[in-house]
Amino acid sequence: MGAVSAAVEVTDLVYTYPGADEPVLRGVSLAVPAGTLCAVVGPNGAGKTTLCHAIRGFVPHFYKGELSGTVRVGGQDVAAADEDELARGIGYVFQNPFTQMSGITDTVFDELAFGLGNLGVPPTETRERVEEALVRAGLADLRDRHPFQLSGGQQQRVALAAVLIMEQPVLVIDEPTSQLDPRSTEDVFALVAAMKEAGRTVVLVEHKMSLVAEHADQVVVLDGGEVVLAGTPQEVFTDPRTAAHGTLLPEAVRLAGALRERGIDVPGAPLTVGALAAALGARDDGGADVGPAGAAGEA
Repeated sequence: MGAVSAAVEVTDLVYTYPGADEPVLRGVSLAVPAGTLCAVVGPNGAGKTTLCHAIRGFVPHFYKGELSGTVRVGGQDVAAADEDELARGIGYVFQNPFTQMSGITDTVFDELAFGLGNLGVPPTETRERVEEALVRAGLADLRDRHPFQLSGGQQQRVALAAVLIMEQPVLVIDEPTSQLDPRSTEDVFALVAAMKEAGRTVVLVEHKMSLVAEHADQVVVLDGGEVVLAGTPQEVFTDPRTAAHGTLLPEAVRLAGALRERGIDVPGAPLTVGALAAALGARDDGGADVGPAGAAGEA
């Protein structure tokens, strides 16, 4: 089986905003294979959103400043592409779904149809694609609601569905769950997972590390505008440098560490709560020193 080609390639990217004294990105390089999900993590101010802007082409087409290095998406230099090419090839979901809304539609149905109309998609095909997206995003019962009357979680699903419907091969999603409750977060991640399963390449900025560990193929840790660590979730979340650079580890990794500190053996390196429970249940002693809630029992 041949190697999977990179859908997104960033090489030695250095970027300084207009008027700034120091670059926000400092020699960033990464490659995202086609059809995979790459999670970009790191502390606040690490340059994650700016990297997203560079991949989408907002840097340098909208935000000016000083730029060196290259960003290629689908083999094309983003800096040399025009906005129409970028819009057709790269979908973008903002952290705040309110930012994503067109502001000129009165229903969720029309909001999802808006982008297709701009691309000149025939009305019959537009209707079919909107109906499918409403079902896939769990929005069918909200089709006639005004987008601005929805909850934050519902608005985020509309924003994701609006990108899903455009069928761009590459999606850049910036912290879609930062303001959502656990149920809405699960709904959003289910949509993101469906996008990857459909063959899209996804670059995702996210702070909820348990979900990153579960869904990502690759994790890139940014700190101070530099890539300080990159690899599989297993490699990144078991590396002590990850926490040292201000990235919170997944809940299961932290819990496993706490159990080991109390002298409880935890086999392997489980990244999810389910994997941790399975590891504890598979021990020779049957997990006798672990309480019913999965936490360490009192000594």
